[in-house]
Amino acid sequence: MITIALSKGRIYKETLPLLEAANIIPAEDPEKSRKLILDTNQDDVKLVIIRATDVPTYVQFGAADIGVAGKDVLMEHGAEGLYEPVDLRIAKCRLMTAGLVNVDSSNGNKNGRLRVATKFVNVAKRFFESRGEQVEVIKLYGSMELGPIVGLADLIVDVVDTGNTLKANGLKPMDHIADISSRLIINKAAMKMKHARISDIIEKIKAAVEKNA
Repeated sequence: MITIALSKGRIYKETLPLLEAANIIPAEDPEKSRKLILDTNQDDVKLVIIRATDVPTYVQFGAADIGVAGKDVLMEHGAEGLYEPVDLRIAKCRLMTAGLVNVDSSNGNKNGRLRVATKFVNVAKRFFESRGEQVEVIKLYGSMELGPIVGLADLIVDVVDTGNTLKANGLKPMDHIADISSRLIINKAAMKMKHARISDIIEKIKAAVEKNA
């Protein structure tokens, strides 16, 4: 049995054609079904529908053999125990810092330390450490843009697509941390135990990605 971990939304929709290229078609639409495990047209392949941030964990610990996760999530997770054989080139965006327009956020608070709101705590710490800056990281799970507006933080670290949400809330993108796209990830033990089947899926998906390039 091959289990593939996916999350709902944009990544799922953009992954569907790639799975189809590997002749894997879900039996149900996860947006309409309450099921968390979906059958496919392949008797030996099932899809597990979970939160995007949980995909690397499921794959790392063998609850799923294969997964699709954004590079931002993998950077935050650390991606231990995983292979990352294919950049799927979907769900593209940028991981950036952002702050209020016309406000100098470089000085931080009265202690001289920047406060940074983000759900990417590990990424933010590594980024600012690489620049020799000490920051206070505040973990938020959503609505990052509110942080600077209400005075909770000087900056945010978040994914930016069009930048329209930042602009609508009086913020501007600032430092570019990384280009983000979704990646195919594989559990290392599963790759050894189920090598032929998983390699076949990888190669078919890789061919579909190259065809769409």
